[in-house]
Amino acid sequence: MNPILRNILAVIAGILVGGLVNGGLIFITDGMISLPEGVDPNDLESIKANIHLYKPENFVVPFLAHALGTLIGAFTAVKIAASHHRMFALVIGVFFLIGGFSMVFMIPNTPTWFMLLDLIGAYLPMGWLGWKLAKNGRTIA
Repeated sequence: MNPILRNILAVIAGILVGGLVNGGLIFITDGMISLPEGVDPNDLESIKANIHLYKPENFVVPFLAHALGTLIGAFTAVKIAASHHRMFALVIGVFFLIGGFSMVFMIPNTPTWFMLLDLIGAYLPMGWLGWKLAKNGRTIA
């Protein structure tokens, strides 16, 4: 396969797989840690209106979803990419970091400690770690 096409597919696959992991973790863990009374986790307005009621444990699943989605997305991209493996892993990290920044603006009253932890710890470090974990025996073809 053409290396350029393979690299493009690696990024697309990393984004798709990472997004599925992120959304899947949120979906399957919904209800494992009770949200504050009256919060509908499927309604952004409900979350925005009640974010001040969240306790630290309510932020565990979103952090894990963001971090593991990025990690597995980066790992996937590295395994598929023909070249520039670290760069593609970090591209996945940056893509999900942009998503993290968008959540900061969509839910503006999120506690500062969580925003910092999420933005600093869940994206670029996990992209890098995905590269490190996948760099031995890189390709799937």
